[in-house]
Amino acid sequence: MEYMNKTVEIYTDGACSGNPGIGGWGVYLIYGDNKKEISGSEYNTTNNRMELKAAIEGLNALKRPSNIIIYTDSVYLKDGITKWIFNWQKNDWKNSNKKDVKNKDLWISLIGSAEMHQIEWKWVKGHIGNVGNEIADNLATNAISDARSIE
Repeated sequence: MEYMNKTVEIYTDGACSGNPGIGGWGVYLIYGDNKKEISGSEYNTTNNRMELKAAIEGLNALKRPSNIIIYTDSVYLKDGITKWIFNWQKNDWKNSNKKDVKNKDLWISLIGSAEMHQIEWKWVKGHIGNVGNEIADNLATNAISDARSIE
């Protein structure tokens, strides 16, 4: 596969009002001078589901194979996709306690969304002034407000 020369930076964040509750996800994409913001919401969801949804939607926004750095403030997302997922798949989607992996549907979707790309996953500390992370966070929390206003 031929990848684009420049690296696409994707900042993702999920938020939830109540857990479960109304959730929002936000994605801030940067490619050279191009910037794009996308977001969405769901009812009766969890923060972890919104973190996963943000990563999936960020990847799905790309139309061709890309070199990507995904920045997330979710250890669950970063460790899940870079460490835990291999054993989950090997163990028929059971965790180390032999229980079903939570959010299996979204993990499988994330694998599918990621497969055509070269991705480096980076954890960033949230809410400390990282501009990309702050934009993604604002998109996620605004998506919750928007969903509330049409409830």
